[in-house]
Amino acid sequence: MPTALGSRSEEPERIGFVLLPRFGMMTFFSAVEPLRVANRLSGREIYSWHVFSIDGQPVAANNGMTIVADAGIADIKSFPCVFVNVSFEPERYETKPLLAWLRRLDRQGTRLGGLENGAFLLARAGLLDGCKAVVHWENAPAFVERFPRVELSQDLFQVDRNRWTCSGGTAAIDLMLRMVEARHGQDLTVGVSEMLLHARMRAPDDHLRMTLGRRMGVRHPRLLKIVEAMYQNMEETFSLDRLATLGGISRRQLERLFRAHLNDTPTGFYLKLRLRRARQYLEQTDMSVLDVSLACGFASAPYFSRAYRAQFGLAPREDRRSLRAAGACTGFFSDSPGVVVGRK
Repeated sequence: MPTALGSRSEEPERIGFVLLPRFGMMTFFSAVEPLRVANRLSGREIYSWHVFSIDGQPVAANNGMTIVADAGIADIKSFPCVFVNVSFEPERYETKPLLAWLRRLDRQGTRLGGLENGAFLLARAGLLDGCKAVVHWENAPAFVERFPRVELSQDLFQVDRNRWTCSGGTAAIDLMLRMVEARHGQDLTVGVSEMLLHARMRAPDDHLRMTLGRRMGVRHPRLLKIVEAMYQNMEETFSLDRLATLGGISRRQLERLFRAHLNDTPTGFYLKLRLRRARQYLEQTDMSVLDVSLACGFASAPYFSRAYRAQFGLAPREDRRSLRAAGACTGFFSDSPGVVVGRK
């Protein structure tokens, strides 16, 4: 009587990972480890994983560690399941050979997925039109601007027909647990989750980010409702009177709340949010400065440039060049107003 968990099948399910330079190492390991543990608990190889790079050469992750590739994409004529793993600046890798390769796999019926910002490449290849998809929250605004035909989800991961995407990091564990469950059942999935000390298998609609209140250190419900409205309305900005009405308070109370809890004025806070969003667009997209200013609620381009320089010390075009030149550095920009956490 077999003691191993999982169903029996003749051949292991082959899963390929295309690693692009500065890919997310944590995301990659989070995707592979559930497969390894599933093999262990099954007592046999039910999954095999294969690493591909653009040219077949080793690939350096965003932490500087290097992974050896099994093959270059030109050597892979067909494959049953492929995930694209990219973290920083996905637009750099939207090359004709890679996009053509992904389209060819799609025509062959390959299950295609994107880890962290891999959905950018799938969308650029036209393979996510009409689908729900997920990217890392930091890159979500740029994705929405670039790919309006894709329904961007705020979930941890999404499975839409044969498209599997996740937001990166430990969300890759949950995505792979869903894959294991679909083929081998709940018992094996629970066993894998417990071995990984992953106490709870998260559903797709679990929070992509920690709640706004926790990020800001604020609990006041009316203030949080107003700030959430600011986040959601940057292109068509709300007046202070409208924000106050939304929160069920007077304009004077609105100003007091911001001073007491955020040490800022409502106008100043809103401006910083919009400038942060503008900086994300400048770094992550090829939108013109004028388009960026309009997308962030600035009707006057000169005013946008002045406000941007006052906040970041450089004009928008100069800062875009600086941000992209610093692309080899690690870290990220927070969208919390007035806070810069490292550099990309």
